Amino acid sequence: MTIPVIDGDVVFDAAFFSASDADRLLASLVSSLLWEQHLVRVYGHTHPAPRLSAWYGDEGVRYTYSGLTLEARPWTPELQNIRSQVEAAAGVSFNTVLLNQYRDGKDSMGWHSDDEPELGTNPVIASVSFGDARRFIMRHKTRDDIDRVELALGHGSVLIMRGATQHNWQHHVPRTTRLVGTRVNLTFRLVSR
Repeated sequence: MTIPVIDGDVVFDAAFFSASDADRLLASLVSSLLWEQHLVRVYGHTHPAPRLSAWYGDEGVRYTYSGLTLEARPWTPELQNIRSQVEAAAGVSFNTVLLNQYRDGKDSMGWHSDDEPELGTNPVIASVSFGDARRFIMRHKTRDDIDRVELALGHGSVLIMRGATQHNWQHHVPRTTRLVGTRVNLTFRLVSR
């Protein structure tokens, strides 16, 4: 379904993957990928990221964010399969995926836009979630008169942000005191070489 956002283009499918496929993929991704806790630089300070991350993609693709430069590990067959399904839904090809593992409610993602230069003009970002649902909040960058958008990114969901969304909106996954289990999020992107 299309999510109505001014100055953006957002599509959300709460059940893109079946529950059984989502269960299988979550267990496999948590156990089989090479997860790291990177040091990130935010507002001039370096600290451990409040989540685990992994970066996979085409050979030779690098991605820089928060003072961190990542070199893509080779696609696994499972990641390629997920990518193919998401590309069909998004109508674009992706050459990388950034995975974040939120181990519990203390793990989070701060306010940001996926607007790094290597993503190009009007990037398409496809976000896949497996595991416990977490709040995903969007706010307009320049207009206080526009309400925030809040979604529950649940098990097997896909969120596609395209057009001017990254230019005009920020998003984040806040901490929660609620008891939540593991969530793995995959954000597919096309990164220029």
